[in-house]
Amino acid sequence: MSVTEGSRGYLVLEDKKIFSGLWHGDREISGVGEVVFNTSMQGYQEIVTDPSYYRQIIVMTTPEQGNYGASIEDQESNQVYAEGFVCVELNNSFTQGRKNFSDELAGATRPAMSDVDTRALTLHLRTQGTPWGALVTAPSQDLAFEKGLDLISQKKKAVPSDWVYEVTVKTHEFHTGAATKGRVAVFDFGTKYNIVNELKNRFKEVAVFGSRTKTREILDWNPDGVVLTNGPGDPAGVESAVGEIKTLLGQVPIFGICMGHQLLALALGGKTFKLKFGHRGANHPVKNLETGEIYMTSQNHGYAVDEDLPSGVKLSQINLYDKTIEGIEVPSKKVWSVQYHPEACPGPHDARKLFDYFADSIKK
Repeated sequence: MSVTEGSRGYLVLEDKKIFSGLWHGDREISGVGEVVFNTSMQGYQEIVTDPSYYRQIIVMTTPEQGNYGASIEDQESNQVYAEGFVCVELNNSFTQGRKNFSDELAGATRPAMSDVDTRALTLHLRTQGTPWGALVTAPSQDLAFEKGLDLISQKKKAVPSDWVYEVTVKTHEFHTGAATKGRVAVFDFGTKYNIVNELKNRFKEVAVFGSRTKTREILDWNPDGVVLTNGPGDPAGVESAVGEIKTLLGQVPIFGICMGHQLLALALGGKTFKLKFGHRGANHPVKNLETGEIYMTSQNHGYAVDEDLPSGVKLSQINLYDKTIEGIEVPSKKVWSVQYHPEACPGPHDARKLFDYFADSIKK
């Protein structure tokens, strides 16, 4: 195998569109997944290591990427979950002491492609939705087209419906926090490091349980509260989670984030639907309907909660871009959730105080 920097590569979409650019990485590898765009201006390393990007090729709308290098401190998990990375410019000039982002992707056998017309690509995705695509190399565009469509067909046939189980912990994890009391259970659907870190800053003990854990096992640990985390894919495909969350309702305070928000809505009797092109970026305005506050939020999801909420479920926050639901709550059952990421690493941090709210609600 040869590793070549700067050779021609192609992004082939299943709707028969093709985009070319400069290839970064091993020419023998390819990346296949849903093609989505992200409008964040920074945080490329946090993005590719976020388990919610499992089985996705990420198109960055901000032109320059890789310009401040990479560091283990910036990772949101222990590996790269994105299937591929597409941008205008992949810059390898960065602050001394940090690694090369291109090398990080290559080390994870994930292809990257720069010099792509991401404006045209993003407009196509906004119009057509989020098709599957393949990042490939080939001697010609015609051969790339044929190779890409074949890879997409093969991969889609092999993909299970429960993407969450592919990224969740398989054995329970236990962490010691900085506080003197309080224990929180994390129901893991693809959690980011920084969710656990925010909880460790506020509680004495944090336990992470896999997505197919039974409610009784979580309650036997005797938590003061439960956090339902982010994760990839369709919430309707997450095996057993909705039923287990139903049995948790009313027993302990529950805080849902992103996928956790969607699963909580399903457990409460609501519905979810797939967005045309999703919300992915660090600049989405959300309004808190109770306080009137507006948060700039970090988001990454392709599904949303249907506006036809069940009786007793209160709409608490909305997205100011498209009015989709960003928060729900049921005070009588001590449960609430948000569609966005209050841990928001690398930012913005407007909604980080929601972890304080969760901690305070447990104390009360």
